Amino acid sequence: MSSHPIVHVELPAENPEAAAKFYEKAFGWKLTHNQEFNYWMFDAEGGPGGGFVSPGPYDGNGSGDRYEIGKPMVYLGSEDIEADLARVEAAGGRIVMPRMDIGEMGSMAIFADPSGNHLAFFKYATPPA
Repeated sequence: MSSHPIVHVELPAENPEAAAKFYEKAFGWKLTHNQEFNYWMFDAEGGPGGGFVSPGPYDGNGSGDRYEIGKPMVYLGSEDIEADLARVEAAGGRIVMPRMDIGEMGSMAIFADPSGNHLAFFKYATPPA
């Protein structure tokens, strides 16, 4: 079983662009903007990178589960998302959003631990160098 390091963090914000620029100015985080998804990403030296998301449902799945201000989403690296989701369920967690592809970046899934915390798995399509 792999170690499942934290590889990405999403911070919900009413205005993701303004939030991104705040962190750039306050902490010097490097920003990139993905035009395809209108998604602002940050690179924080020495730690995992992440992005800024608007509050709302996870991928419009209609489950009622959603990104909320004050509830960052932590992404764990995965070599096999389906196997990791099976282990989550076997340990008492639940699948919130099944595996889905994210363009050419990779794939993800969201789960809840028994305490109700939501976390996600992420698998790169091509592992970073």
